[in-house]
Amino acid sequence: MAKPMKAVLKSASEPVALEGVLEGARRATGSATSSAAPADPEVVAIARRRQFSPAEKRRIVVAAERCTQSGEIGALLRREGIYSSQLAAWRKNGARADGAIDRKRGRKVDPALAEAQRTAKLTRENERLRRQLAQARLIIDVQKKVSSLIALSAAEDMDGESA
Repeated sequence: MAKPMKAVLKSASEPVALEGVLEGARRATGSATSSAAPADPEVVAIARRRQFSPAEKRRIVVAAERCTQSGEIGALLRREGIYSSQLAAWRKNGARADGAIDRKRGRKVDPALAEAQRTAKLTRENERLRRQLAQARLIIDVQKKVSSLIALSAAEDMDGESA
């Protein structure tokens, strides 16, 4: 390899030959400093996680269940581009017949705690409604008294005029 470099260096007195060799080296390394080389128009794809729809998950699980011979599941996994852990998780979560996977993220709800919270909420609402009812009854009582006072004063005015 040392001999070709010496040949290039010996021919360095010829500027045209040296420029051709350097341009070839620039192309090989991808560092084109020459403005004559056009830019690469290809757009680089951004890597994104592949997401499977529930129907795809169900289809793959059913296909895996149909595999009977040794190596068929491995071939299925390679063909679909998934890992065995994904298939195991989909099986564990139980892909339903309609294709949906029953798995909610986050903390699981404690049924006893949920019932206690629901009871407390209903108790608070009941107390609020009882206060509103008591207030409405008080207003109605006041309206009755005001109405009877107005009726009494009207009756006295009529008595006073006739006398």
